[in-house]
Amino acid sequence: MVVAALVQGAGDAPLGTALSLAVPGDYKNLIEEAGTTCPEVSPNLLAALLTQESGFNPKASSPAGAQGIAQFMPSTWEENGIDGNSDGKRDVWDPEDAIPSAAEYLCDIGKEVKDVPGNKQNNMLAAYNAGSHAVHKYDGVPPYRETQNYVRSISALADTPTGRKMTTTEQAATAINAASDELGTPYSWGGGNANGPSTGSCCSPNGSSGKNIKGFDCSGLTLYAYAKAGINLPRTAAQQYAASEPVKPGEKRPGDLVFFGSPARIHHVAIYVGGGYMIEAPRPGTSVRFSPIDSMSDLYAVARPVPHTNKEI
Repeated sequence: MVVAALVQGAGDAPLGTALSLAVPGDYKNLIEEAGTTCPEVSPNLLAALLTQESGFNPKASSPAGAQGIAQFMPSTWEENGIDGNSDGKRDVWDPEDAIPSAAEYLCDIGKEVKDVPGNKQNNMLAAYNAGSHAVHKYDGVPPYRETQNYVRSISALADTPTGRKMTTTEQAATAINAASDELGTPYSWGGGNANGPSTGSCCSPNGSSGKNIKGFDCSGLTLYAYAKAGINLPRTAAQQYAASEPVKPGEKRPGDLVFFGSPARIHHVAIYVGGGYMIEAPRPGTSVRFSPIDSMSDLYAVARPVPHTNKEI
C-alpha cells in the first residue's frame, strides 16, 4: 500500500515496455496510457503494481486505511491524486483517476530516490510501499518484511516476458500429480508455499485463521504444484492470473489454472485436471479435493502458467 504504516520485519535494470500481463479489459487502455507517463514506469510495471496492491479491485480497502485500486492512503491521495478523466473530481475510488495518479506518483518518487544506491526500480517500488524517507534512511530497499516481499512480487510479475512460452504438457502433468499427492491435506488460510503445506495466517474474510493449521489455501496449492514442475508462480490468485496466459474456455487442457470471481476481485484458483473436474483447496473447514469445475458459478477465466524467473532484491 502507498506509504503504509511500517511493519517489523538491494545495479540498475531496464524496464520492459510491453504489457504482457493479463489485465482486465476495463483497465487495459488506462494502464497502457498511464504506463508511459515517464521512462521509469512501464505498462507492465504499473499492471504488476495494481495486481499486488488490489488485484484490480477498485473498491479495495485495507485495515491501515489504504483505498482503491492503487491503495492510496488518504493523506497521500490528498497530496498526489489527480483528476485523470477530467470530470472535475479527484476520486480515489475511480480507476480513471487512481491509475494515472499511481503512475504520476511512481514517477515523482522515482525522482526522489534516483540517487539512492542499488536497483532504481526496486527503490522506486519500495518508496511506493514504505515512503521515500525509508529508502533514503536505509540506502535502498528497507529491511521491512512487507516491503521486501512487495518489491520481490511486483518485480517478478513485471519481468514476465512478452511472447511468453507457456507450460508444456509434461510440466502440467507434474503439477497435477503434485497437487493430487496432497488430496486430503487441510485447507489453511495463507498456507502453502513452494516447499509444501505450511501453517497459514489470519484472517479470511469470514474470520477464519490458518495460524494453527498446516495445509494449503487455493493459491498456495497451485503455487506448490507448479513449483514441482519448475515454474515459479506468485502467491495470490490475482497475481497468478496476471502471470499466466488466458486461453478460451473451450481450449482448456489439463494443468491450466481456472480462476473464479470478477475483474475487480479474483478470489479463487484451481487446477483443471480434465473431464470437467479441477483439483482445489476450496475453503476453511475443507481439504484438498477434486471438484466439478461448475461447482462454482462465477468462473472468470482459464489461463496457462508462463515460466519466468523470480529475481532477488
